Amino acid sequence: MGIDVKSFDRRDTALVLAHILFAFFALLLGGVAGLLQGLVRGGQLTLPMGIGYYQLLTAHGILMALVFTTYFIIGFLFSGVARTLGGELLPVTRRLGWLGYGLMTAGVLIATVQILLNKATVLYTFYAPLKASPSFYIALTLVVVGSWMSGFGIFINFRYWKRTHAGQTTPIFSFMAVVTMLMWIIATLGVAIEVLFQLIPWSLGWTDTVNVMLSRTLFWYFGHPLVYFWLLPAYMCWYVIIPKVIGGKMFSDALARLAFIMFLLFSIPVGLHHQLMEPGISSFWKYIQVILTFMVVIPSLMTAFSLFATFESHGRSVGAKGLFGWLKKLPWRDVRFFAPFMGMLIFIPAGAGGIINASNEMNALVHNTLWVTGHFHLTVATSVALTFFGVTYWLIPSMTGRQLTPRMHKLGIVQTLTWLVGMFFMSGAMHTVGLLGSPRRTAFTTYQDHPDAVLWMPYHVAMAIGGTILFAGVILMIVNLVLLLRAPKGFTEYPMSELSEAAAKPPAIFERWGVWVGVLAVLILIAYTMPVADLLMHPGIGSKGYVTW
Repeated sequence: MGIDVKSFDRRDTALVLAHILFAFFALLLGGVAGLLQGLVRGGQLTLPMGIGYYQLLTAHGILMALVFTTYFIIGFLFSGVARTLGGELLPVTRRLGWLGYGLMTAGVLIATVQILLNKATVLYTFYAPLKASPSFYIALTLVVVGSWMSGFGIFINFRYWKRTHAGQTTPIFSFMAVVTMLMWIIATLGVAIEVLFQLIPWSLGWTDTVNVMLSRTLFWYFGHPLVYFWLLPAYMCWYVIIPKVIGGKMFSDALARLAFIMFLLFSIPVGLHHQLMEPGISSFWKYIQVILTFMVVIPSLMTAFSLFATFESHGRSVGAKGLFGWLKKLPWRDVRFFAPFMGMLIFIPAGAGGIINASNEMNALVHNTLWVTGHFHLTVATSVALTFFGVTYWLIPSMTGRQLTPRMHKLGIVQTLTWLVGMFFMSGAMHTVGLLGSPRRTAFTTYQDHPDAVLWMPYHVAMAIGGTILFAGVILMIVNLVLLLRAPKGFTEYPMSELSEAAAKPPAIFERWGVWVGVLAVLILIAYTMPVADLLMHPGIGSKGYVTW
């Protein structure tokens, strides 16, 4: 699996950098919104100039959870596909990438303007019956369609490589990229249907009411696989990049591919576990999707086993002794390892929180409390974000012909530690006060000095402190990004791992895409046909739109 190419085509570099730099622009704007939001929630700030708390909440969620992640992931996938499928992207892939970038960017800019004008304060989930301007929903459509263009480009590149390398095992990074974009495109069909056939006609006044439960069900058909759209590129780094960084080899190619196929199958037909407390959906179908949700635990545990087996195998190979002696052999001063490894560790409590959220009885305790927000920040804002930061430290210099200097390693580790400290305060306080009943999606209030609400306030202050530290982490990351772009000329490796000699060749069926898409279609039909049919046949009276801001 060795890659001989040492430099990127300048056209590919431009495409990748356009995505990565826009991602961090969104991170900065979303970070400002998050800082202000945290200070308001902690009672430390009154917003000036008529800016609304929920306006900030919408901007923070859209920019961080949708824009930062999607742009970064597409840029990262393009870089790895170029590296592993012949050294450069096909011209058609490059054209589709730029088309997608243009559509997405137009959509992001339109949506951001609508949020700033306070015409789309519908939060990250854009739940009906809150109604935004039609421009906001049209902008979301552009973002989704743009991402599809990039996905199609990756598929075309992958298919061309297979056709010209008959009988060869496809590079695992590109295999994982195909799984990730395949899952994304199938998942976004739900939100595309919601926006195109429900929200846009409703916001334009073509229909008077909207079926609220159907719109939420279509959103969560997309909403939960969105989490794995964030996570799979992080797993790609953990599986394929980190073994090379530590000087080891991948533990098992076949296991990694099987885990990704399982993520594809079990991450989409599970959205109803986000709706366990909502009426209008049979408890039987909720139960079916909870079972499928817990199936996702299996590839997660496979991933954990594979990663730590890689770490221990490498440590033993270089002389580690004792039960945990291999830990001393890991490159703790290398930010390419340190930041993603911290993300791996944080994913342990994050995953445990996910099991709680998906369990009916325990979900009843934490539903719509700040516990859920704390869990969300451990997964995407820590495990995923730290991994993406770690990737950035080598990806930018590798793409631009710069050196990753020892100084940048130190600055990167400082930035990572800053992020961890901030998240310890913020997410820790969110989890704790959530168990005490503090609701999510609410601005500062003491509920007329109710004793329970007064008890929550120290935790809200801790959240504000943590959010301030996290914003410092955002600023440090932006500064480090600028320093990476201005680093001395030189060579930085694109670290792509080799396989262990003992690794078995993956079965050919892993790349029978028609089989896996067919199995996924069956699971989706089983999980959603009856609930959606019931919502269509018994839509109720519907709801008119509400603008509460």
